[in-house]
Amino acid sequence: MAIHVRCGTLFTGNEDIAHKSQTVIADDAGRITHVGPSATAPKPEKGDKVLDYSDLFVMPGLHDVHTHLAYGNAKTEEDIDLYQPMEFRAIRGLFFAQKCLAAGYTSICAPGDAGQISLSVRNAINFGLFDGPRVTAAGRYLTTRQGLTDWYPTWIGVPDTSIGRLVTSKDEAVEEIRVQAKNGVDCIKVALDGFQRRPDGEYIAAFTQEETDVIVTEAHRLGRKVVVHARGREATLYAARAGVDLIFHAYYLDDECIEAMLRSGSVIGPTMTFPRNIVDFTRPTEPAHIKGRIGAVQREYEDACANLRRAREAGIPMMTGSDSGFAVTPYGEWHAREIEIFVNDLGFTPAQALRAATSVTAGFMSNGETLGVLEPGRIADFIAVDGSPLENVALLQDKTRIRHVHLAGRRVEVPPRGYDPRQVTDQAWTNWNDLYTQERVRELGIRPERRQAATQAS
Repeated sequence: MAIHVRCGTLFTGNEDIAHKSQTVIADDAGRITHVGPSATAPKPEKGDKVLDYSDLFVMPGLHDVHTHLAYGNAKTEEDIDLYQPMEFRAIRGLFFAQKCLAAGYTSICAPGDAGQISLSVRNAINFGLFDGPRVTAAGRYLTTRQGLTDWYPTWIGVPDTSIGRLVTSKDEAVEEIRVQAKNGVDCIKVALDGFQRRPDGEYIAAFTQEETDVIVTEAHRLGRKVVVHARGREATLYAARAGVDLIFHAYYLDDECIEAMLRSGSVIGPTMTFPRNIVDFTRPTEPAHIKGRIGAVQREYEDACANLRRAREAGIPMMTGSDSGFAVTPYGEWHAREIEIFVNDLGFTPAQALRAATSVTAGFMSNGETLGVLEPGRIADFIAVDGSPLENVALLQDKTRIRHVHLAGRRVEVPPRGYDPRQVTDQAWTNWNDLYTQERVRELGIRPERRQAATQAS
């Protein structure tokens, strides 16, 4: 039984314009067999299903290349790594993956999660046990003492339940890649820098160029793509030289980095939604604000915008990702804000940003050659939107505008369901945001009256 989708407006993801009064036909396997004007489309046969989306904007399903399914909308690193068992985190990850699907994201990459959580979610969806987006899964980040995810004191180390895997030699890195490949990961995640800086403020790469080359060579030999966390110039350069497939952030890249990317074919996933949300949503009473992080993040954001615009103008492809999984980037909420940032801050046209979120980002995903574009031979993953994202990309953040979501032609509906984060996520014992010295209590004006009265009486 084929489906015939009559589209009011169709954006295929393969060009910068949309077409009116188009029909998309998919066979019973979910493969597109026809795309073209409704007036000349093949007529439905007996048993075929006709969907009238003539008042809607139909486009490929959206792709987020940076969604951490194991994080659980965490507020602390401890919540990510320690306070829920792996089995629960996998079930929770499936629940949150469905939130992404409901927001119009038919494909996500989970680039670095504890254990085999993302693999398990991917498999449960692929095997037809549950509805959910297509998942491209990584295992634990490869990290060193200077890399992201090695954030506990040395006397604690990196727990087995952490999203990080500490490797102390090239041989250990190669062995971990082989283990993850055996387990079935789609890609290898490397923490190529972290928080360590030189006196001049430049981020220090966590691995040497030689070590990075070994890691990428082995991962590619085993048929796995490589993604890296690299905010600094040095890590970005090492990644580009080594031929890393996808570099997250790259906020401080320079001309040498750009030239290396053009030679190797590395692409960038800027992931600007996470820092933008930190700046916009963090309240003055929260630790991130009290510790002075907001000003630093804002400055980094501005630097990143300037540098990434140069990279885009030089021809470096960019993929959309939100870093969803933190309390400031909850699943299903802000994925499409990255598209808006591409337009407002990185110089993309709306059409270019939509293509980045569909056909370009699909290129990284597993079986990506079958996704991201509505054309014959591809899989019929698409969404129907109330309004035109070409006129206003921000409307993709309005979940009420995502009227229908289809996977392989089949319309899927995710029932809305809330949850209590105090049970599901928030397990770290952070009871106070302040230190209540007598001086601080006086500043806040919260000294109890009875205490004041007792002092005056004496």
